[in-house]
Amino acid sequence: MKNKTLATWLSIVTGTLGLHRFYMFGWRDAWGWVMALLSLLGLYGYERAQTMGLDDPLSWFLLPVLGLTIAASALHALYWGLMSQANWNGLYNPSTDAEHSAGRTNWFTVIALVLSMMIGTTALLSSLAYGFQRYFESQITEAEKLSQ
Repeated sequence: MKNKTLATWLSIVTGTLGLHRFYMFGWRDAWGWVMALLSLLGLYGYERAQTMGLDDPLSWFLLPVLGLTIAASALHALYWGLMSQANWNGLYNPSTDAEHSAGRTNWFTVIALVLSMMIGTTALLSSLAYGFQRYFESQITEAEKLSQ
């Protein structure tokens, strides 16, 4: 039985590692492994930014990848948390009736939805702002080199 509240919380807490996908679809889920790989690349970009500074081009390319995986896992939380009880049980618990308690929305699900909106929006906007800022700063630097 797949529990909707547990899947929503796994998306928020461990979503960047793909654990919510592994809970729902098993260890052979390709998207779960892709999310884990992208998160590790983003963490590597964060580590490069910490050690080499913000002028490292690879870090300002890889760091937004981490924010995008956080936003994607928050989007999964919203998708699963807002699904109706009948749809949840029909898709993920097909051997049970549509009114089984595994697909029920409760206050823990609502709290997870609110957190996913806050975390996902912050991560997405921060990643976009950082990536665009670093890109345009590099373009200005290159233009200054050409003009001299």
